Amino acid sequence: MRHVDPARDAAACAAIYAPYVEGTAMSFEEVAPDAARYAARMAATIERHPWLVLADGDGRPVGFAYASPHRTRAAYRWACEVGIYVDPMAQGVGGGRRLYEALIELLRRQRLRIAIAGITLPNDASVGLHRALGFEQYGLQPKIGWKAGAWRDISWWQLELAPPGKDPPAEPMGPQRLGG
Repeated sequence: MRHVDPARDAAACAAIYAPYVEGTAMSFEEVAPDAARYAARMAATIERHPWLVLADGDGRPVGFAYASPHRTRAAYRWACEVGIYVDPMAQGVGGGRRLYEALIELLRRQRLRIAIAGITLPNDASVGLHRALGFEQYGLQPKIGWKAGAWRDISWWQLELAPPGKDPPAEPMGPQRLGG
C-alpha cells in the first residue's frame, strides 16, 4: 500500500473504476473518466486529502481509497467524504479493508473529525464493510439518482474520527505534512 502517484497510477485507477461506472449503479457518473481526467482528479485531491493505492506483487494497482472535501464552506474543513474501489479480481481477500483502515488512520492523523460515505443501494458488500469499520448510517436519499435503468437510493454513513471538543479544533493538516 502506498500514496498515489498521479503520473504512475492514473491509468490503472481509471481502469479499476470504469466497470463501476459502465456496468453498475455504484457510481453515479455516466461516462468513465480517462487516465488524464483521473490524473487531474488525483492531483487536485492529494494536496489536502490522502489517496492510497493497493498494489499487487508486481506493483500494479488493484484498488484505491481516497478522501475528498465534504463541502466547500470553511466550517466543514474537519469533514471529508471517502470512497474505495477494488478490482473485482482482487476482492474478498481483505485488501480493501486494509486499504480503508490505512486511509482512516491517515484522516485521524490529519486531525479530521468526520468521514462520510455515500453508498448506492443495494450494495450489501459496501454496507457490510462500512459497518464493520464503525461507520453508522445517518440518512437515506430515496430515489435520488437515475442509473442503470432505475431510480437509486443513496444511503449515507458517517464515522467519527475524533470526538468533538468544546474548544476550537486544531486546523487539519494536509497529508504531505504527515511524512508518509
